[in-house]
Amino acid sequence: MDLQSLAVVLRAALSHVPEERKAAEESLNQFQYAPQHLVRLLQIIVDGSCDMAVRQVASIHFKNFVAKNWSPNDPEESQKISESDKLMVRENILGFIVQVPPLLRAQLGESIKTIIHSDYPEQWPGLLHWVTHNLESENQIFGALYVLRVLSRKYEFKSEEERIPLYHIVEETFPRLLSIFSKLVQIVNPPIEVADLIKLICKIFWSSIYLEIPKQLFDPNVFNAWMSLFINLLERPVPVEGQPLDPDVRKSWGWWKVKKWTIHILNRLYTRFGDMKLQKPESKAFAQMFQKNYAGRILGCHLQILNAIRTGDYLPDRVINLVLQYLTNSVTKNSMYQLMQPQIDIILFEIIFPLMCFNDNDQKLWDEDPHEYVRKGYDIIEDLYSPRTAAMDFVSELVRKRGKSNLQKFIHFIVDIFRRYDEASIEIKPYRQKDGALLAIGTLCDKLKQTDPYKAELERMLVQHVFPEFNSHVGHLRAKAAWVAGQYAHISFSDQDNFRKAMHCIVSGMRDPDLPVRVDSVFALHLNEIRPILPQLLDEFFKLMNEVENEDLVFTLETIVDKFGEEMAPYALGLCQNLAAAFWRCMASQEADDEADDSGALAAVGCLRAISTILESVSSLPHLFIQIEPTLLPIMRRMLTSDGQGIELFVDNVYEEVLEIVSYMTFFSPSISLDMWSLWPLMMEALHDWAIDFFENILVPLDNYVSRGSDHFLACKNPDYQQSLWSALSSIMMDQNMEDSDIEPAPKLIEVVFQNCKGNVDQWVEPYLSLTIDRLRRAHKPYLKCLLVQVIANAFYYNPSLTLATLHKLGAVTEVFNIWFGMLEQVKKSGVRANFKREHDKKVCCLGLTSLISLPADHIPGEALNRIFKATLDLLVAYKEQVAESKKQEDDDGDDMDGFDADEDDDDDDEVESDKEMGLDEEDADEVNSLHLQKLAAEARGFQPADEYDDSDDDFSDDEELQSPIDEVDPFILFVETVQGLQASDPIRFQSLMQTLDFRYQALASGIAQHAEERRVEIEKEKLEKANAQ
Repeated sequence: MDLQSLAVVLRAALSHVPEERKAAEESLNQFQYAPQHLVRLLQIIVDGSCDMAVRQVASIHFKNFVAKNWSPNDPEESQKISESDKLMVRENILGFIVQVPPLLRAQLGESIKTIIHSDYPEQWPGLLHWVTHNLESENQIFGALYVLRVLSRKYEFKSEEERIPLYHIVEETFPRLLSIFSKLVQIVNPPIEVADLIKLICKIFWSSIYLEIPKQLFDPNVFNAWMSLFINLLERPVPVEGQPLDPDVRKSWGWWKVKKWTIHILNRLYTRFGDMKLQKPESKAFAQMFQKNYAGRILGCHLQILNAIRTGDYLPDRVINLVLQYLTNSVTKNSMYQLMQPQIDIILFEIIFPLMCFNDNDQKLWDEDPHEYVRKGYDIIEDLYSPRTAAMDFVSELVRKRGKSNLQKFIHFIVDIFRRYDEASIEIKPYRQKDGALLAIGTLCDKLKQTDPYKAELERMLVQHVFPEFNSHVGHLRAKAAWVAGQYAHISFSDQDNFRKAMHCIVSGMRDPDLPVRVDSVFALHLNEIRPILPQLLDEFFKLMNEVENEDLVFTLETIVDKFGEEMAPYALGLCQNLAAAFWRCMASQEADDEADDSGALAAVGCLRAISTILESVSSLPHLFIQIEPTLLPIMRRMLTSDGQGIELFVDNVYEEVLEIVSYMTFFSPSISLDMWSLWPLMMEALHDWAIDFFENILVPLDNYVSRGSDHFLACKNPDYQQSLWSALSSIMMDQNMEDSDIEPAPKLIEVVFQNCKGNVDQWVEPYLSLTIDRLRRAHKPYLKCLLVQVIANAFYYNPSLTLATLHKLGAVTEVFNIWFGMLEQVKKSGVRANFKREHDKKVCCLGLTSLISLPADHIPGEALNRIFKATLDLLVAYKEQVAESKKQEDDDGDDMDGFDADEDDDDDDEVESDKEMGLDEEDADEVNSLHLQKLAAEARGFQPADEYDDSDDDFSDDEELQSPIDEVDPFILFVETVQGLQASDPIRFQSLMQTLDFRYQALASGIAQHAEERRVEIEKEKLEKANAQ
């Protein structure tokens, strides 16, 4: 498609006529991989004579195409863009970044970022030269800085080794960058374009020093030159002329952005590199130099900036937040606190406390958008930008580290506000100051609960100054009273009536006309006291869930369910119905607004998690699952369907939670309904198409289907579940590109079939054995090898003669037994077994080998029988020891729990230093938050992958908990009965076997026989106890 035709198609893509728009989109899709397509799009983007709307749609198409196809995620995927087109784009796109207007620059910038992250330095070695060359050219400086910012950001979060290219970039560009920076700072009455350039330089510096300071900056002269410029910008007032009037636009104005980034950088240098306690020995000199030369001066500048709060001048929230973070970190350092101390009263009472008070913006939001007011109040990300949160942090740190000189006067200040409030008439009461005072009391809760004389006065303080505000005509005071009551709910009340009064006020708050009061009341609940009012409490919860999407709200409900367990049974159906309705609302709002934040998505996931908690809490009441199923079935069906995955942002979490619900429904229901069986094909289709990462999660419900619905699994032919399972497992296990760890659930599922369908799946023995042996030959990881050998062991237990005949047919008998016995004999340096380390592994191998002993002499030669017999004895002994050790461990754990509730408040945290990762700009938030959330998720799950198959002989994974028909089989009794059967059917063969055993194995056999008799007695005793209990 030539340039002119492409422009016509792009214009048609903007058409209001659906048919024209669809035809244009189809045409673009058809020609997008044609040679020169990408180059022509770029030509249209920079063509000033072309209509702006067409240029814009071209830029969006260009950005999306580059993002998807420049560097495919799958290395095996063929390249969609030719190298010649890539080369032409790389040669031209950089120069265009300056030529195009800001509207198009954003799209091109995203594409440059994609290309740099993919190609630099290997495929784009000339990029750095382009940057250094254009830094020398006055009319190309913006483009050079823009690209340098993208380059530096690529390495912002990289480890030391991966940052090596960054150090080369710094070496090549920072001398010139410093010169440009200096000239820009010296411009008198600079235009706003200068602010844009300085902001880019700040961002480049930030990315370059985020984790480590490049060695070039350790030169005192060089570092001082940079610091002089930053401090110049810090001290310099932001120009008054040109500031936008709209506060939302004003905070993003160029010169305020410069101020913010300057503080950002100085905070980072101070907290990460200027703290003597945090530094490695080789970096202490730098920290000492920073403290001596710059830290105090920066503190003085920050206090001057904060003076605007006293005079009523404008400061962006983010700037206040960052400055207060610097002050909070300075509280713990003696030299810095000494500088602060003369002004501490001004800081505390004229800057910090006013920030804690309810203000005009709060009132506007409360009146006009209470949902947004609630969101901001409970959003962790908002806390990173909030002056109020920063003020609360400062007060907490001040009384923690410098409480002796500050706590008493601050409390006197708060008490004086309470007094003036009580004395004033209703028309002139300082409502907003009372709100701030309540916030201060709640913030200092932990400190006051531990400190004399305050801890003895807390109940009186609550009764006198907090509880009355539950009835205030001022909404925000009612909300704050609920919040403070929640903070102090765990203190010991001398008068229980006071506590009950507080609880009833909180519950009443859940019916308040103002949404924020209702939400604060929910989070203030003290679970131990709400049992008598559970029905009305849940009723209010449901009403509130209809009004607001909030994951914390769902989490609180989940906590209540978890606390009361089976007591929730009467409410289980209503809970699931309301949570399901809330889930659908969250889904609808997310799908309706792709640009919405994550709160709705998180709330949706929370709804599913809460449903799982409810199902778990009533797991002993199977009849409830029949009632609940119709409510949950539409969610399960929709979210398990490939086109119903929902929102990409949280599909992983949703899919996991839905699979957990399916697992509960298929395990605890009295039987698996046909409606639930209709989900099987959906899971199989997803597993085949895209859900291989969830194979371990899918394993659980599939196990339930086969084990608890084996009759239907075997009988039904439309759909044919046996064939469906075979198709999925064979496709996965035969895939040459599939990693060992990815296919581990497959042999587990084959085991489920053999164990639960004994005598009914003879036709599948050969296909599954052939599949297993083929994969065993290619397997590398020990854990997968163990699972595959266990398939063969399960097949022997299923039908030993059929399995042996099948192995002969496949020509694999000798190979299989050599692998199996080799793995059984393999030990680590520590002496423990290298394979079959779980109790389950050993038991399965025992059952398989024992089944072989029962075969006649023409199936198993004497030499092979001898080897099998000895291996089984060794395994049984190891299994016996491991079971005994596990029981001992359980008993020890039970004893340990006696002291589990020790006082958790004994931790002395006076010496705790906080290395706050200061500053998270909106441009940086996504990446940092993602890393932070990943880290939190990993810590929360405490998950160890199966392939970390270490030296622990009691290694254990979740599937050990799965129920199985072999749970009822005692391997010791089975072994003894099998040997007795051999003795009765072929005494000569038995006698020959016994004579080949040395003294050790004879002793082992005698010990196993004795233990089998003990197990018989234990099992009979357990049966009797169970019968008497019923």
